[in-house]
Amino acid sequence: MPKVLVSDTLSETAVQIFRDRGIDVDFEPGLGKDKDRLLEVIGQYDGLAIRSATKVTAKILAAATNLKVIGRAGIGVDNVDIPAASKKGVIVMNTPFGNSITTAEHAIAMMFAVARQIPEASASTHAGKWEKSRFMGVELTAKTLGVIGAGNIGGIVCDRGRALKMKVIAYDPFLSEDHAAKLGVTKVELDELLGRSDFITFHVPLTDKTRNILSRENIAKLKPGVRIVNCARGGLVDEEALAEALKDGRVAGAAFDVFAVEPATDSPLFNLPNVVVTPHLGAATTEAQENVALQVAEQMSDYLLTGAVSNALNMPSVTAEEAKVMGPWLKLAAHLGAFVGQLTDEPVRAINVLYDGQVAQMNTAALNASVIAGIMKAANPDVNMVSAPIIAKDRGIDISTTTQDKTGAFDAYIKLTVVTDERERSIAGTVFSDGKPRFIQIKGITIDAEVGAHMVYTTNEDVPGIIGALGNTMGAHGVNIANFTLGRSVKGQDAIALLYVDEAVPDQAIRALKETGLFTQVRPLQFEVE
Repeated sequence: MPKVLVSDTLSETAVQIFRDRGIDVDFEPGLGKDKDRLLEVIGQYDGLAIRSATKVTAKILAAATNLKVIGRAGIGVDNVDIPAASKKGVIVMNTPFGNSITTAEHAIAMMFAVARQIPEASASTHAGKWEKSRFMGVELTAKTLGVIGAGNIGGIVCDRGRALKMKVIAYDPFLSEDHAAKLGVTKVELDELLGRSDFITFHVPLTDKTRNILSRENIAKLKPGVRIVNCARGGLVDEEALAEALKDGRVAGAAFDVFAVEPATDSPLFNLPNVVVTPHLGAATTEAQENVALQVAEQMSDYLLTGAVSNALNMPSVTAEEAKVMGPWLKLAAHLGAFVGQLTDEPVRAINVLYDGQVAQMNTAALNASVIAGIMKAANPDVNMVSAPIIAKDRGIDISTTTQDKTGAFDAYIKLTVVTDERERSIAGTVFSDGKPRFIQIKGITIDAEVGAHMVYTTNEDVPGIIGALGNTMGAHGVNIANFTLGRSVKGQDAIALLYVDEAVPDQAIRALKETGLFTQVRPLQFEVE
């Protein structure tokens, strides 16, 4: 009988699910905070069900000699060392959609609170004052709501905003016009959203592209009197610059549930008039806590009893037999997707994956999921193989698969083509006999490139001096080139280069390459490799 430890507070109903499914469960909700005790007992268990209090470190995992699965009730897994878990063969699951409605509703509640100055008015009245004329609010009806990020949670906010008779506009690089129409919103660019919105709410993950998306420069573009709501991630807004804008009246109010540094015991936004702040309560409702607890109990039970894998962050949803054969191909699929995802800034309309030869006989649904997750991770690191196809469907992206018998020099290969309003991008790859993925074609240009953790991709007109410019620039900035691949279509026309380097390339080196004037495109790339 499998044995599970619940080391954080989960509902009794979730604990009962384990028991009803025939799993031996120990419910010790305070154990997660006792690292020494957890280290002492973890070796007894096949499964570990947690929330945020339990820190699953490499040291804990080293002692977890029988552990097979970790289930996180919620989406965030910052408290789990996923690479260490993967090396140990421990599956890490989460519940990516259990908190969506709750978080969206909190954003709407915060918008009401800042529109009507409810917290300040409540505090004043509690203090025995009757300052009716002091708290003049604004209506939401007919106001323009700008939603930055129209994914799962953002889509719910759009729906609620429309129900409040607001004019809803949305900025999201992956939002297609068709899906925007289904949401009933107008798709706009970021600058237009900043200039038109009466309320702005954020629903994007924190990535290099979204960090400080509301920067000092963008705050200057805001419509006077706008109110800002952030229930997504700390770090999306320059809090200091926003505080200045609140003080000088350019921004009428703000409501924040998340902060750049948490726990937030101090912030430039604290103690400012008409600023509503809460301590990261986006997922804090009875229903959400119950939903994610029940989900994780069901998922863990399914895996421990039947081997079925759901919402895994570090393992594809395939059987053990399939995984032995498909492992290298799943990695290749993810690399192909990651390549295109890191080069694509505009909304994706369609994704086509061609499977040629032996790979066409494999589980193409899992391979597709790996491709899609690779594409979307550039914009949303929380995406995994389970959630990626759902997100793609919700955003109206057309996914098509083609299989065919062996047609070329390779026994098998995968070709990915991504279509946007601006262009069509393609890349192909195969797995060599050593099990290592290789890129074999980009933009129709034949190449042979090993995949590394850090790479640089360039495009240029086929002229002399490219190799020298790449080598000299990398050398001048202390970057060692491990492998170097060149390709071209026709002499004197389009050419590409793909550099595999030993470490992340500094921004100065990328700028220096661009400043040579030789390259039409220069992109640093990162890939998850072992």
